[in-house]
Parts: sequence; structure tokens; C-alpha cells
Amino acid sequence: MLLLTALGTFAQIRAAADELDRHDPSPADAVSWFEEKPGRFRIEIYAPTKQDALSAEAIVGAAAPELHLKQKKVKTADWVAMSLEGLPAVRAGRFVVAGAHALMGENNGRSKIWIEASEAFGTGHHGTTWGCLMALEGILRERRVERVLDIGAGSGVLAIAAAKQGADALAIEIDHRAAAIAEINTHQNKVAPRVRVIAGDGARYIAGKQFDLVFANILMRPLIRLAPKLVRVLEPGGTLILSGLLRTQAPLVREAYANRGLILEKQIPKEAWMTLVWRKP
Repeated sequence: MLLLTALGTFAQIRAAADELDRHDPSPADAVSWFEEKPGRFRIEIYAPTKQDALSAEAIVGAAAPELHLKQKKVKTADWVAMSLEGLPAVRAGRFVVAGAHALMGENNGRSKIWIEASEAFGTGHHGTTWGCLMALEGILRERRVERVLDIGAGSGVLAIAAAKQGADALAIEIDHRAAAIAEINTHQNKVAPRVRVIAGDGARYIAGKQFDLVFANILMRPLIRLAPKLVRVLEPGGTLILSGLLRTQAPLVREAYANRGLILEKQIPKEAWMTLVWRKP
């Protein structure tokens, strides 16, 4: 894996990161940016191959030609450790998500979700995961959740959160390695009897079934493509939570789902990201 880094102004770094986020699929496995010192920002781009790194450089060059990317080789999993190790607990409503190191100090009555840093997406720190957890918090204030479908489950954090509140969940993850990690996480959180993890597309496991809550925290294009299936598996009165979206992408997704008879109940913004909460009449 290759790590590309550059320093620049807020406008330059934000432009580069936003342009990489717009590409689906993206040549980058992960993109992060932060303020390194007052007025000076840093972007880190992790590309799996040399060709992906060249594609990322071209995208950044078009968006922010003033940035000068530096490149170095890193071990495949290094970006996970460097990005996530030692992160503080994330609090979202009644939930707190963290690794064991941070959960030890949490004694505030919140529902604890133990997720260690790994290759599987979903530690709660990303704006999309946080948005989904806050959407779940809002639903739980109004009703019980019983049958949950989690598409693109990643670490399993959303299915685990629902299971800790008494739901039975089906978690589908196309990446087999991530699915294996999600399975481990269900056992660590003592909800394995309530969460079934499926590796693959999972279509045959949901055929003919309906759920009162569906999560889909993936990307814009698959969200639009899957709209007919996701609406079909959502039972009347059920809630559909969509995320993985930049704020700029939300209008296209809203159009795809509003045309299928759903009611948009809430939009939850977090940084550059948006979570959409729909209800089926």
C-alpha cells in the first residue's frame, strides 16, 4: 500500500478530499485530513496499488494543483492502526462506541459497543456511522425495533447497537474479511444469538422478508441502484436509514427514494456527510 501526503491551506486540502470522495469507486482505500498547525492542513491518502496512487495524484492535481503530494510505502494494515489506534470513545445518544482501552472509563449508563480498530469500517468516528447511530437513537425514543437489516455492515456496529436494544438483526457485508470481523464483534459484545452475519451479497437471505428497520451505510451509486430492493424489504411503517453520502450527493438519493413513496423524516448532517431517515407509510 502507498501513502500519499500533502500540506496546504484549508481550501486546497478540502477541495482535494472532496474530489476524491466524489469518485465512485475511488482509487483510495482511505482519505483523511486534519489541521496540523494553525492555518496549515494535511491530507493523507492510502492507495492499494501504484496505479491507484497515480489515479489519486491526477484527481488531486485537477482539484488543487498547488498541492505537492509525497509518496511512501506502508504495510497494508498500517493505515488502520495509524488512523484508529487510541481514538477516544464516540458517544451517539444512548450509545458509546470504542475499543476496550476507552470503554473501561465509560460509566455513564450508555449502552457500550466494543469495536476495536480493524480493516472493517465502522468505529463510530466517521460522520456516516455516527449519523446512523443518532438516527437509531431517534427511532428508539418512539418505538421498539424488532427486525433489522444492515446492508454494508462493516464492523457490524449498527446491527450490534440494535441488538443491544432487543432487536434481531441480519448483517450483510460483501467483504468476507470484514464479515469475519463483524462476526467476532457480535461475540465480543455478547449479541451473537441476535445478529446473523452474512458474507456476500445476501440477496437470497432477504428474499420474501420484510424488516421494520433497514440500515444501508454504503455509497451513493449502490444506494440509488438498490432503491427498489430496499423499499421492498421495508415493512409498512418501517424506517430506512441511508448514509455513506456526502452532503452534495444527498439530493440525488432523496430523489431516488422519494419517487418510491417514502417520506423523508429527518436529515442528519455531520461534517461533510449526510444521513437520511425515511419512513414507509
